Amino acid sequence: MAEFERIAEGVVAGAAEEVGRRVAAALAAGAPAQEILERGLIAGMAVIGARFRDNEIFVPEVLVAARAMQAGLELLEPVFSARGIEPVGTVVLGTVRGDIHDIGKNLVAMLLRGAGFRVLDLGVNVPTQAFLDAVVQHRAELVGMSALLTTTMGQMRLTIAAIRAAGLPVRVLVGGAPVSAEFAAEIGADGYGASAPDAVEQALRLLREPATPPRPGGA
Repeated sequence: MAEFERIAEGVVAGAAEEVGRRVAAALAAGAPAQEILERGLIAGMAVIGARFRDNEIFVPEVLVAARAMQAGLELLEPVFSARGIEPVGTVVLGTVRGDIHDIGKNLVAMLLRGAGFRVLDLGVNVPTQAFLDAVVQHRAELVGMSALLTTTMGQMRLTIAAIRAAGLPVRVLVGGAPVSAEFAAEIGADGYGASAPDAVEQALRLLREPATPPRPGGA
């Protein structure tokens, strides 16, 4: 359907009002919400993710596109809820204790929701115990942690160690400007998102992989 392509183009262009209008029209015409999501919104963000990866666009353009996608998601979410459609997974997300930066985290949250995840965003300056409590309360499969300051990266290590010590069967994904794949491996994270679109790809990958037993006593 050409309408799906137009929705995708609207996301790429960052045209929030147009995306909302076209999603509403597609729903009114009887288009399946899941197809609107996958062939419209997610398809558009896939283009944005590829351009961001290739350094053709930068964070401001990604944020504008993500807000356009969110305009469509807001119309689709009630449909999914009414039909009892299960999310692909549950993610507990937050910026670690001592760090109050949230632009990257917020972008990841929007993209995860667009990919079908249930996202529990704990906000910023999140202590270790809050991550653990949220995982247990919401039966999350994934924890996503962000840090922008080198001085707060150590909080990731402490939180992962606490998750392992508690024996929680949850995967951990980390990201943020000072974080690297090498650091993620060093602290025992299961995945590393180099960018917001990459974080979503990694989250989907972790869900597809067979679960590994919890590693008590630290990473």
